[in-house]
Amino acid sequence: MLKCRTLWRTLAPLARTSSTVCRQNARRAGLNNGRLPACVPAAHMSTAPAGGGRENQLYVLLVGATCVGGAIYAYRTVKGDSQRYQDRIDEISSRPLKTFTEEPATPTQSEPPAAPSPAEPSPPAPDADPADPPSVWIASTAEEPAVEASPQEAAEPAAALIVEEDEPVIEASPEEAAEPPVVEPEPSPPSEPTPAELTEPVAESEPPAAESAAAEPAEPQLEAVTESGDASPASHKVSSHTPYLLIGGGTASFAAARSIRARDPGARVLIVTDELVPPYMRPPLSKELWFSDDPSVTETLRFKQWNGKERSIYFQPPSFYINAEELGSAENGGVAVLTGKKVVHMDVRGNKIKLDDDTEISYDKCLIATGGVPRNLQVIERAGEEVMKRTTLFRKVEDFKSLDKVSRNVKSITIIGGGFLGSELACALGRRSTESDLEVIQMYPEKGNMGKVLPEYLSNWTTEKVKKEGVKIISEALVKSVVSKDDKLEIQLKDGRLVKTDHIVAAVGLEPNVDLAKSAGLEVDSDFGGFRVNAELQARSNIWVAGDAACFYDIRLGRRRVEHHDHAVVSGRLAGENMTGANKPYWHQSMFWSDLGPDVGYEAIGIVDSSLPTVGVFAKATAKDTPKAATEESGTGIRSESETEHTASSPVASSAPSPTGVQHKDEYGKGVIFYLRDKVVVGIILWNVFNRMPIARKIIKDGEEHADLNEVAKLFNIHDD
Repeated sequence: MLKCRTLWRTLAPLARTSSTVCRQNARRAGLNNGRLPACVPAAHMSTAPAGGGRENQLYVLLVGATCVGGAIYAYRTVKGDSQRYQDRIDEISSRPLKTFTEEPATPTQSEPPAAPSPAEPSPPAPDADPADPPSVWIASTAEEPAVEASPQEAAEPAAALIVEEDEPVIEASPEEAAEPPVVEPEPSPPSEPTPAELTEPVAESEPPAAESAAAEPAEPQLEAVTESGDASPASHKVSSHTPYLLIGGGTASFAAARSIRARDPGARVLIVTDELVPPYMRPPLSKELWFSDDPSVTETLRFKQWNGKERSIYFQPPSFYINAEELGSAENGGVAVLTGKKVVHMDVRGNKIKLDDDTEISYDKCLIATGGVPRNLQVIERAGEEVMKRTTLFRKVEDFKSLDKVSRNVKSITIIGGGFLGSELACALGRRSTESDLEVIQMYPEKGNMGKVLPEYLSNWTTEKVKKEGVKIISEALVKSVVSKDDKLEIQLKDGRLVKTDHIVAAVGLEPNVDLAKSAGLEVDSDFGGFRVNAELQARSNIWVAGDAACFYDIRLGRRRVEHHDHAVVSGRLAGENMTGANKPYWHQSMFWSDLGPDVGYEAIGIVDSSLPTVGVFAKATAKDTPKAATEESGTGIRSESETEHTASSPVASSAPSPTGVQHKDEYGKGVIFYLRDKVVVGIILWNVFNRMPIARKIIKDGEEHADLNEVAKLFNIHDD
């Protein structure tokens, strides 16, 4: 364009001169022709040119000379321009190339060039016409020709231009050159990003007003919550989308998170829990924590296992988790816990949930591990606010802290319930009552402790053991009413007995938390409760359920729902694997255990129901046959953690003969109780027999009839000293 403009300025005067000469000759010829006589001979012959031959010759000569001169001038001009172009390219190539730290962008006509640095003024084009305004140059390379910006380009809004080695040189238009140059400050080195910068998108450049108005709105952000339950500053936002969402902060959720991260190391996992603390194990809340010598145990939540080793109830320290607001930008993924938030609505089709503060989180895959809520007696719920305030439904860390405080400030505590939790708390508080003036009462409708689980003879033996711990037992007790009177709670039984106490602990079972079933359209089992899932623990194609809230199908025992620690660990782990594509069926036979102090404990598997026929084989216990000794051998207080499947593959029977004769009715030191259904073993309790659970699991898995269960008991080596 520059060459054409220069050439046109040179040839324009010649063109105008030639045009003037042509017009004058034409006018002269017309006048001469007008003087000819009106009558011209028809056959006039002459050798001279008509109309004046001399003038025509001069005209042709003049035009030819003009063309020749123009061609010579054009040749010289083009040659000179080529030389000047080459000189300019050489000059620009010798300049140092300036770099910028902004994001690279390909120059287009909609991106006007930036102004040059004052330190290096761009020279005007050589031999430029003085009437032309100076051009402004911003960058160049040796490979590309220079291009001058058009007036339309100059009208575009200003934006930052990034020049790389292969980009062409762009010359500013005269309108751009008329504006004062803008000097951009030298970019500062990058600094560490703040948490807010990690979650909010960073704009490369400020778009024009028209473009910003048409831009899509940013995704809504969620407000992070700290472990104390307080909302974090507004600048800290939680991403509104997470690949793996785990609802519930218990054992099953943590097991699933650990399993997901094991199979997908870069996974981003978000745990949402209504509790104010990260995931923890629940069994110590009713067992070892009550036997701690540390007066600040309610604050530290650290306990000594029966083997003397100390540990925390939390699965991992706070450093294991990443902040919820940093989860979306974590390069290697991680596990974050959003505490103090409850999921109140679940949109299965939209793959999103709504929290109790109306914020929403979408997900790719979701695990429901909401566990359960402790049941209460209707007579207590109807008794009024004063009775409810003095009743504990034991389930969470806060319940342990509250009951511990109550036990140190009242004179009497009554535990309603004779199952696992009620008996464990009775023994724990009974042990404490020996050191204080605390009265501990346990009442239940059965004839003995754990009467729904243990056969009657073993239930009676267990009841005597609980009494020795300092607990007053009231069996076959049905509560009729509870009232608050004279600063006491009066419990009226249906048989007329009246019990006065200061505080009540209701330990009457667990109700699976299926609040999300209605909004999510998930099926709840009418017989066992809980979300119905398939063999892979799926309720929908991208929704899994684990732990207490899952009603699963057991290939050996039929549809079941289990409320124990080992089931939460194994089902959570399997659900996590399946969320990453493992597609494994849940065939595990989970176990559970209960300890009545450090000296008596048992482990169980399968269906243990006292209404089923049972066969018990017992032997004399030794010093090694206690929960304390078992944990010393295995090295862990959570006995299910020491299990290994391969130990059950080839059990070896004991070589010691079975004892002859009938044992004394009170000698239940250690033994094995088999629960039968249609002559097949469907449940096993190992009474003071530890680290043999894989053998019991294999017996149930085989599903065979056994003619002599005494021979089967030899597999557990209970007769060995």
